[in-house]
Amino acid sequence: MIELTERWVDFRAFVARLAGRPGREHQTPIVPPANVAGRALMTVIAIMTFLASLTVGAVTLVSDTASQWQNDISREITVQVKPEEGRDMAATLVAIRDLALATPGIADATILDDAATARLLEPWLGEGLNIDDLPVPRLVIITIDEDAPPDFFALATRLRAAVPAAELDDHRAWVSRLVTMARATVFVGVAVLTLVLIATVLTVVFATRGAMSGNRQIIEVLHFVGARSSFIAGEFERHFLRLGLVGAVAGGAVALVLFAAMGMWTTSNRATPEADQISALFGSFSIGWMGYVGVVVLIATVGGLTAFTSRLTVMRHLAAIDMLSPVER
Repeated sequence: MIELTERWVDFRAFVARLAGRPGREHQTPIVPPANVAGRALMTVIAIMTFLASLTVGAVTLVSDTASQWQNDISREITVQVKPEEGRDMAATLVAIRDLALATPGIADATILDDAATARLLEPWLGEGLNIDDLPVPRLVIITIDEDAPPDFFALATRLRAAVPAAELDDHRAWVSRLVTMARATVFVGVAVLTLVLIATVLTVVFATRGAMSGNRQIIEVLHFVGARSSFIAGEFERHFLRLGLVGAVAGGAVALVLFAAMGMWTTSNRATPEADQISALFGSFSIGWMGYVGVVVLIATVGGLTAFTSRLTVMRHLAAIDMLSPVER
């Protein structure tokens, strides 16, 4: 009887040391630090973070570009004059320019000359155009004072009174479409980011349950002999936090390198048609400091979410064990 009691005491002391209680300098982790399942989970988290980082960067890029387009468009308005038989187009354009310059809130007015108009039509009609032989509308570009913009309705009224064929375009329709596009892009990006995070959470839940199933006997023995639930959950939390951070950093770093490489490529190949098209759509193709901060925040979020999900899963599992009857255990 005394020998049996001594063995039980020695076993309890061993479990207490294994559970992180005083008296043991080097603890043996409950979850193996490296295995096939851990590497697979790390790879999945890296892929998820890479896709989420691309989403964050794309949303930031499109939002910044749309804002830049909106600012550029809002600084200028155009007056279009349709050609008519017997109209002196040059004198009409000069009259419109002078009328615009005399309007409060107008900073500048420029007539789009024949060469500039021909360049606008080159992609469709080719080179060597004679503008005088074609019924092409002519434009006057008006730059407005952003601090004190003019009364567009009054300006349009005066223009129609002076030149009935003149039409004022303040680009409100374009601005409205740009704002709608930017909002739709942000909404889609947030939806995709949410789905990626949900998939990551579900992956961590299944991985945690798999790790607990592989170490079920050890976990249950530790739990029944008095190991704190917080200690067991903490072991899983640290393990999955390490996996989550390593995978998130790897996926986020690849995404940042991709954005940086695209920005450098467009900067160094400005003369090529491909780079010109990308620059026309996205500027310098740089996500800016907000994009980089967003990716860093995403990496921290994925790591923290992985740790929290694993801890919550373990705590719920241990609570379910406590509710079982001795026969069911």
